[in-house]
Amino acid sequence: MKNEYILSPSAPAAIGPYSHAVKAGKMLFISGQLGVNPQTGTLAEGVEAQADQALVNLRNILEDSGYTLADVVKTTVFLKDMEHFATVNAVYAAAFGDFKPARSCIAVAALPRAALFEIESIACKG
Repeated sequence: MKNEYILSPSAPAAIGPYSHAVKAGKMLFISGQLGVNPQTGTLAEGVEAQADQALVNLRNILEDSGYTLADVVKTTVFLKDMEHFATVNAVYAAAFGDFKPARSCIAVAALPRAALFEIESIACKG
């Protein structure tokens, strides 16, 4: 099995030496997504807008790879401030709807570009 490296035209350019995602068999491993607008390259203002944009970026990478949010089996959410947990939960719940992948949520000291929110995920077909 050969891994396929995904660079999505619908997501912001990577800010480091990595791909948006790696497809390994039926699994898709998506790199951490910030709330960066792919057209402008700017970080959204505030945690709610950043979470929303990051989830849009995640969905775009999934779709460009032939997956959907329904294929996501695990996410990891990184928050700059755990005080944002309830706000992020509301945005996350709206994005995923009835789909409830396993999830971890971790407070971190800092995120790239001084972001407030980041999400990474694993998706699986079948």
